[in-house]
Parts: sequence; C-alpha cells; structure tokens
Amino acid sequence: MDRLFRSYLLDFTGIFIIGFAVYFLSFGINITVNNEAGWRLPPSLLNLNTIFLSILIEALPFVLIGVLIAGMIQIFVKEEHIQRCIPKNKFLAVMMSCVVGACFPACECGIVPIVRKLVAKGVPIYAGIGFLLTGPLINPIVIASTYMAFGNNLKISLLRMIIGFFIAIFVAIAVSFLFKGRQFKETGPLMDVHSHSSDKRLSFTEKFWSMLKHSIDEFFDMGRYLIIGALFAAFVQTYLPAKSLLEAGSGLGSSTLVMMGLAYIMSLCSEADAFIGASFSSIFPTTSILGFLVFGPMIDLKNTIMMLSVFRTRFVLGVLVIITISVFTALMLLHPFI
Repeated sequence: MDRLFRSYLLDFTGIFIIGFAVYFLSFGINITVNNEAGWRLPPSLLNLNTIFLSILIEALPFVLIGVLIAGMIQIFVKEEHIQRCIPKNKFLAVMMSCVVGACFPACECGIVPIVRKLVAKGVPIYAGIGFLLTGPLINPIVIASTYMAFGNNLKISLLRMIIGFFIAIFVAIAVSFLFKGRQFKETGPLMDVHSHSSDKRLSFTEKFWSMLKHSIDEFFDMGRYLIIGALFAAFVQTYLPAKSLLEAGSGLGSSTLVMMGLAYIMSLCSEADAFIGASFSSIFPTTSILGFLVFGPMIDLKNTIMMLSVFRTRFVLGVLVIITISVFTALMLLHPFI
C-alpha cells in the first residue's frame, strides 16, 4: 500500500512540476525594476515550449484511447481467447497481426500500451510488432488524410499503404527469427495479466471499474515517457534546424535519409504527417517523400522512448535498425517504378 501511495505521489508531483514548467515557459519572466523591462526567456526556449505542447496535445488523445483499449484487453480478454485466435504458424500470425493493425485506427504513441498488453496476454512479440507497425501507418484515417494532403492523389496513398504493409511483414518476420520471448524489461512495470480477467465472480460493474483503474495506471505509466519523448523531440527540433538537414539532401539516397531523419525527429502524429510531407514535394522526389511517410509512423523519437520504457534496450534498438534498413532498401529498389 505504501509503495502504491508513493507511486501515485510521484506521478502527481511530476504532473505538478511539468504544469509549472509549461506555465513558466509559456509566459516567461518579466521583472520590472524602476519601470525598466527586465529579463525574459530567450525565443528559442519559447519555441521549444510551443513545439513541445503541440506534440503533447496532438498525441495525448491517442494515448488515452490506447490505454482504454489496453484496460479492456486486461480485464475482458483472456489468454485462452488469444491463444485460440493467433495461428501457430509464424508467417500466418504476422499476416494476421498486420491485417488487423491495418484496420485499426491508432497513433504510434497510443498503440504502444495496446501492444504491451497483448504481448503480456500471450501474443508473440513478432505478431505484436506487426500490429505496432501497421496500426499507425495503414489505418483508414491515415490513408484518407494522405489522399487529401496530396491533392486527392491516390497514387501516394496506395504506395504508402502497399510499401508500408510489406515492410511491416518483413520486419515482423525478421524479429521472429532474431528475438525470442516477450522482450519485456526485467525491471519494468508489473503486469498481472491473471488478475480480474480470470475471476468470473466479478460483476460487469466491478470489471468496468477495474478496467478504468488499469487504464489510469497505464496512462500515468505511458504518459511520463510520452512527456519525456515529446520534450526531447522538441529540444532536437529547436536546436537542430531542419535547414541544415535539408542542405544535406542533394542526391536520391541522401534526400531519402534526410526525410526519414526528419520524420524520426519531428515525431508527428501519423494522422497529420502527410500534410507536412506534402510541403516537401517541390524539394524532394516522391521516393524521399515516401521515406518520410512510411518511416515516421513506424517509429519516431517519442515512440522509441515509450518503447524503451517497456521493452529491453537491445530489442528496441534492433527493431529500429531493422526498420531503418528495410525502409531505405525497399525505397531504393522500388525507385525506378515509383
């Protein structure tokens, strides 16, 4: 009980400190002495705060949806149900997870708690990765926003969907051969997957409140890492100007790497990144733009930090490397046909 109280106290203290910091950065300090203007925060810090808040406000609703779904999985979905649904064959399991992810409207930050709960319930880690990669990339909302952002250009939407889907399958299969087990951190958050969900004596009301409790715990657990990731992404965007990266993108390969790097650093929500990507259409070729559209939703800076809070560092870095190599290689090979 004391441990739980200390955990909640730490969470609420952190929220208070972050709220104070946001207020401080938003309004700055203006000390007036003898009717003379005093010191104010530099514009770079105010710009950092603006970017930080925009990332946070954009991501929080999807994280909230994600933790609610994770809470439902925790309470209402049993391990036996998942074991019956997931095929024993690795390839079929990956295909199923990618298809389900493609139909599931989730952001890359909101899908992390869902995947964590699914893997804890018995979903193989490679199937969880397939779901994690396709969910933010190929869901109907993302495809529709891409279609609109590029002036009702169906070609870009289809290329993003098809290329992303096959890359997700390849990455998930590669993970199935390279990594075994759940890959959770040994010192990570406790996941009592058997509590509540296996107790048939609980009424629906009790299960509902248990679901909300798990969702709240998950929100605080994921929220802190979302905040850290958003702050780090805002810091990098503020002090690593995009202009310096754009100047490096002169050739096809370098411009594709630049756009992939921008997607990783900017950590945009997948439902809105197409509008940013479309603004680079006059500067870079379609292949490079697709690098931005495919790589970003699969993994970005804030998503990496959230994954590091759940999975082993070696696993997260391995997945990052596999995704990077797969996206870049696929786009270079497909460039003549794009």
